[in-house]
Amino acid sequence: MSKLNLIRNVVVAMMAITIGSASVFAQKKGEDQPSQDPSGKVRKVGVELKEAYKKWRNTDVAYIITKEEKRAFDALTTDEERENFIENFWRRRDPNPDTEENEYREEYYERIAYANEHYASGIPGWKTDRGRTYIAWGKPDSVESHPSGGSYDRPSYEGGGSTTTYPFEIWFYRHLDGVGDGLEIEFVDPTGSGEYRIARNANEKDALLMVPGAGMTTAEQLGLSDKGDRISGIGSGNNFQREQDSPFRRMEIITSLQRPPQVKFSDLQGIAGGDSGVLLDKDPLQFDMRIDFFRQSDDRVIVTFTVQTENKELSFKDEGGLPTARMNIFGRVTAVSGKRSGIFEDSVVTNATSAELAETKDRKSIYQKAVALSPGTYKVDVVVRDVETGNRGIANQGFTVPRYDEKKLSTSTMILASKLRSTNERDVGAMFVIGSSKVIPNLTGSYKQGQEVGVYLQVYNAGIDQTTLRPAVDVEYILTKSGKEVMRQPEDWSGLSDSGQRLTLARLLQTSQLPLGEYEIKVVTKDRVGGQAIENKGKFTITQ
Repeated sequence: MSKLNLIRNVVVAMMAITIGSASVFAQKKGEDQPSQDPSGKVRKVGVELKEAYKKWRNTDVAYIITKEEKRAFDALTTDEERENFIENFWRRRDPNPDTEENEYREEYYERIAYANEHYASGIPGWKTDRGRTYIAWGKPDSVESHPSGGSYDRPSYEGGGSTTTYPFEIWFYRHLDGVGDGLEIEFVDPTGSGEYRIARNANEKDALLMVPGAGMTTAEQLGLSDKGDRISGIGSGNNFQREQDSPFRRMEIITSLQRPPQVKFSDLQGIAGGDSGVLLDKDPLQFDMRIDFFRQSDDRVIVTFTVQTENKELSFKDEGGLPTARMNIFGRVTAVSGKRSGIFEDSVVTNATSAELAETKDRKSIYQKAVALSPGTYKVDVVVRDVETGNRGIANQGFTVPRYDEKKLSTSTMILASKLRSTNERDVGAMFVIGSSKVIPNLTGSYKQGQEVGVYLQVYNAGIDQTTLRPAVDVEYILTKSGKEVMRQPEDWSGLSDSGQRLTLARLLQTSQLPLGEYEIKVVTKDRVGGQAIENKGKFTITQ
């Protein structure tokens, strides 16, 4: 190697060492001090979701997943957690968890397929306004379709008069949870492309709206209003005859339709089934519960669950000038095998004027749900929540549904009621209706002096008198106080309802002449044909 080459190699080596040292120094300096270049900062990047999970979140369930559920899903870190989440997501919406099929999930994907087949218009059907509404809320109860538009005579609530319309549809829903009742949702295709858009007002379907002197309403024809006001959205053109046609109500409905459908009381459902006697809050909500049984058929029994709270336990909030308390109730019935046999969930609303508030707080709020069950042993878990405060309470109670022998004299549960009367038209489908009677149980057993004590009892399989062809039964009411009889009254059978071998006892006992104190009432039922007898007992207290 020549001297020249040797010098060149030494220089190159020294340059390499210098450059390497500078790099190490620069690296160490960068570790000690944050870079001024944002692109050079260390960023925390989460694990990218697989396409299948992205599609599920952003496409499959885009219209029904809640914000809370989406945040929870995005926070998951493993595929196993995501799979469990998806499974629970559908389970929360399953109307019948005891079957292998998830009816809601199957129907939901059928809705997507239907929307894509029937509502596509240059964009996939599931992305259209009609598709979104159909997927999230299901098939409407009825559809009024005008696929070609054309001549249109406005109904009076739209102002009357004749015009020409774009193609439009009106979907009618009797009820949508969280949206309202008697809903008419209007979709309009102003472009003729087949893409129907949800209408913000009734004038959107009017093809002559911008044509001077054409398609006028009755008031505009008579000179009582100006079409320009209707176009601009001001003046008398906004006098809607139906509240649901007002701009504010329409926007309210549209906004509600864009929210995911409610998952009823899912938080309460998660609580139900907890350890017996566990109260959930520092200030738990106290409530009473009662279970009653009424024969429906040889193998089915109507079981009523009655829940009652003291109004003073609830928090009242001003709503539109009325103090209002709201209570959510969730109940789950399970058989001894663990199989879910029934579920109920509802809201109870109590309101009063400011002047009546003190009196209302001294009263009670009561709720009842009837479930048909087969004879056997069950458990019911009930969770009650005050919506305003969030205070909750839980009750767990085991019970046995009786088997009614078709040849043996038997009775339903005897109810001591705070209110007892015959039903009327307004009672159809309402709570507390048993047969032809409205029966509101008194769960505390406390009555004011002078308040009538309702006694309700059904008698089954009574022997038939062959002369009268009616059940031959004697019934006697015996009232005792401190073990001493104070009243004995036979049933005169007037006004009794009957169905075959079923008799209904529905009597009101007067208390105005009874001293204050505790009482026991005994109802003795005797079958004159079969010689069988049954006693039913109940206790109540008369207070001042």
